Amino acid sequence: MIDIHTHLLPGVDDGSPSVDVSVEVLGRFASEGVETVVCTPHLRASQVADAPHAAYAAIFDTLTAATPGGPTLQRGWEIMLDVPGVDLTIPGLTLGSSSAVLVEFPRTGVPARGGDELFRLRMAGLVPVLAHPERYWGCTSALVRSWRQSGTVIQVDSAALLAGGRMGQLALALLEEGLVDCLASDNHGDRRSLSAIRDWLGEQGAAEHATLLTDINPRRVLGNLSVLPVPPVRVGHGLLARLRELVRGRRRQ
Repeated sequence: MIDIHTHLLPGVDDGSPSVDVSVEVLGRFASEGVETVVCTPHLRASQVADAPHAAYAAIFDTLTAATPGGPTLQRGWEIMLDVPGVDLTIPGLTLGSSSAVLVEFPRTGVPARGGDELFRLRMAGLVPVLAHPERYWGCTSALVRSWRQSGTVIQVDSAALLAGGRMGQLALALLEEGLVDCLASDNHGDRRSLSAIRDWLGEQGAAEHATLLTDINPRRVLGNLSVLPVPPVRVGHGLLARLRELVRGRRRQ
């Protein structure tokens, strides 16, 4: 599996507080079959000119040295599009060595011209990967479909499928409509992972979907290749209960 959205660079944002916590999470990821992890600390678009690249590179090197034999680590950012029109082609902002940028909208919801901003990034030669669309007020399946059609990659948080309420319902609806390109843990130094959703999809006869969502498409994003379409997944209440059971089991381990 490939996890393109984590907050495991220690001590830099609201994610992992220490190298020890990150090492523990990465060890668990390795045991679950995660091969590559991208560390994506928060950054506002309005602050990219002052991004602490050198300081974070030193922390990244420390974490890499502390996890020999663990998943391969790559660097990136989760960039909040708090202001429009910012040049995100500046070196050091993409996921690994790709042309993909992980972006998010402000927590207030989908900006009035959010789709135009995503399209602008695409026209600048970048591949916008929109993190957790299920979180944003005003987001709908129709909007997500339009963003995908203009070249945006849609990344849903695996934990959102269990969230319930509006967020969980939208995450499930996107999965059911074939509008999710990849899943990520968005781990903040906690128990979130990709393994439960991978196993759950496999149990439903959707192992191919699981591979596309957690391996092939994230790998293609990092390799500058277009993502492959993921067929719709039907989710019933009984199947959702089984997913919750799998996640509870992971947390007790």
